[in-house]
Amino acid sequence: MSTFTFLIIGKNDNPLYEIEFPITVQKKETYVHQYIAHGSLDIVEEHVWKSNNMYLKIIDKFNKIQISSFVTAGHIKFMLLHEKKDEDAIKNFFVEVHDLYLKILLNPFYEYNKPITSTAFDAKVRKIGTRYF
Repeated sequence: MSTFTFLIIGKNDNPLYEIEFPITVQKKETYVHQYIAHGSLDIVEEHVWKSNNMYLKIIDKFNKIQISSFVTAGHIKFMLLHEKKDEDAIKNFFVEVHDLYLKILLNPFYEYNKPITSTAFDAKVRKIGTRYF
């Protein structure tokens, strides 16, 4: 069974949101995935300046784990750690989550670049994640 870890990383490389698919992932894997994502942040920064696209595709690999990235206009980084390559599903997932993220930004009670604690956002990301993964 393949696992997916999705992270939203803020402007100052601070974590804003994290979720894993399926939900039954062990804690040890969670720490490894966080380490891999943190190591790939510099590579995302390099790719941002080389491309005009928001979706950066697969930017890095670690053993069997591939890291795909999507960067918003405000330089918020969406990162997905995955084992199988399905570009269309990953791109569609990023686009739908980006729409949700924009709705969070429009919320007057949300502070920009702070962790996302909305249960509605979490539920919708889980629904989108189960649809694509």
